[in-house]
Amino acid sequence: MAIRRTSEAVWHGGLKDGHGKMVVGKGVFEGQYSFASRFENGEGTNPEELIAAAHAGCFTMFLSAILEKDGFKPESLKTTATVYLELKEEGPRITRIDLVVEGKVPGIDAETFKKYAETAKDNCPVSIALAGVPEKTVKATLL
Repeated sequence: MAIRRTSEAVWHGGLKDGHGKMVVGKGVFEGQYSFASRFENGEGTNPEELIAAAHAGCFTMFLSAILEKDGFKPESLKTTATVYLELKEEGPRITRIDLVVEGKVPGIDAETFKKYAETAKDNCPVSIALAGVPEKTVKATLL
């Protein structure tokens, strides 16, 4: 049985003069967005920040799961995801996502931790859903 999750967006007006609101789930997060918050440095959020949050959250949970499965239970993992939006001739495109994870994981060496991070980057559900993004990187550091 599939688990269903829902979010919504409302937009008022044209592209450059309009504004909208995105609601995650049952309202646990609401964010205003606009042309300026997406393509400039205006106030509010944007879809790419939400993609970055989703990717960071999914990757981090997946990494925790595969580490623990093999006997390396993390004390903590912190991931920052950076999504790059480029204006191409055919329109805006997400061209790259960088994941940077820092972890406190007893009993593991840095090289092994990096291998687990690569596996999580390639196999978490959000990474798989974002298969159309041409470049995904991961940098893993033990604390």
